[in-house]
Amino acid sequence: MARFSAIGIAGATLLASTLTVNVSANEGLYLGGSVTGYYLDSERFVGGGDEAYVGGLNLGYRFSDRWALEAGVGTEIGGNAMDTARIDALYYLNEGTKGWRPYLVGGYAYYDLNDSDYNFSEVNQEYTEQVSLGFGLSKMLDRQWEFRSDIRGLHKVSDSQDGVDDLALNFAVNYYFNPPKPVAVVEPTPEPVAPPPPPAPAEEPEVRTITVRLNVEFEFDKAVVRAIYGDELEAIANAMKAHGDIDLVLEGHTDSAGSDDYNQSLSERRVIAVEAKLAEMYGLDPARVSTVGYGEARPIADNSTKEGRARNRRVIGELSYSEVFGD
Repeated sequence: MARFSAIGIAGATLLASTLTVNVSANEGLYLGGSVTGYYLDSERFVGGGDEAYVGGLNLGYRFSDRWALEAGVGTEIGGNAMDTARIDALYYLNEGTKGWRPYLVGGYAYYDLNDSDYNFSEVNQEYTEQVSLGFGLSKMLDRQWEFRSDIRGLHKVSDSQDGVDDLALNFAVNYYFNPPKPVAVVEPTPEPVAPPPPPAPAEEPEVRTITVRLNVEFEFDKAVVRAIYGDELEAIANAMKAHGDIDLVLEGHTDSAGSDDYNQSLSERRVIAVEAKLAEMYGLDPARVSTVGYGEARPIADNSTKEGRARNRRVIGELSYSEVFGD
């Protein structure tokens, strides 16, 4: 058990050392529990393979929306025949926090098998080391809870026992201490407001139609709201708070670089980022905002120039309301 404890401590120390990194959206420390079913190769034992069900604890750190490093320890449920320790790297194959996300997992695993409960086919099989590779699916149940499930193959690399390959089916629930949220930076830009109509006669109150427009431009291949649009977003939010009968439609667009399918997905992620910014920073009810992505289908500038492509990478929205001025 000394080697087992040392591996668990080493993994936890490696993860704790990452806490000096500045935490941002979709990053940070998480803690969770897992249940894993193992099928242990028949080459290990006399008389065929065996099964074990292990409950465990996971400690992980999400370096970005795509990459995570995780350490875990576990012990057999309802017995003490098998203890495990592992260090895994996870790579998520797509971006975002909505829906199911496929991921790849690979790492190192350590078994402590109680020799009084197993009939080993060879000596020195109580402590073994394995490399693992697997595929799984992940889903955020809410802003801080994640469910994961994956299947892994484990190849034994210690004691020169060739042809020993185990199989593991893992289920885990993790709690993120830093909830994922869209990253937003704010930088002012002039507010385009339509000029008021000519004044009405003095004896009658003047009714003006006020139009507020939003035009958020994005960096190449990104869906991050930049700092320059804080004033525009705040103006939209304030107008909607003051007029509860108006809703907002956000339209997302891209330039022509990349495939049609990728640009469609990118335009949808951009409108979702703006919608989330309005809700989280300005308290706007998301039910009053609808979003649609058009990909690269509606350019407003020439995609053959750098300046034109920059103008086409945008999310736009517009709303109008009436104000009464005078007596």
